[in-house]
Amino acid sequence: MQQRMIVAAALCALSVAVHAQDAARGKRLYEECAACHATERNAPPGVGPALHGVIGRKAAEVADFRYSPAMKRSTIVWNERELDAYIADPQKKVPANRMPYSGMADARDRADLIAYLKLNAPLGFGSGVCG
Repeated sequence: MQQRMIVAAALCALSVAVHAQDAARGKRLYEECAACHATERNAPPGVGPALHGVIGRKAAEVADFRYSPAMKRSTIVWNERELDAYIADPQKKVPANRMPYSGMADARDRADLIAYLKLNAPLGFGSGVCG
């Protein structure tokens, strides 16, 4: 049992190190998003909804943000796969949404951006072997 805990702790540390490297690049990529979206806890919505805790959250649930009818009708719960598809092509994922963004074509860029967003995930969501 003790060996399993040591192995789990080592895997967790390795996972955090890998995510931190990707997340650092993702933070730089996020600068493009920061004009409209905040990642700070309890940040008020701006042009776009705050993204703190987006992993595991149902789409269109940030209080005091005026979502498009299309986003309100969506049944999306944001996880890595859903975010990847949305960031790649927002209009394809949720036609008629209001986000004026054409998408991020590079899969590595999207993965790194999502790694950064995962740093703001509530416990139990998006944290790999540690969560």
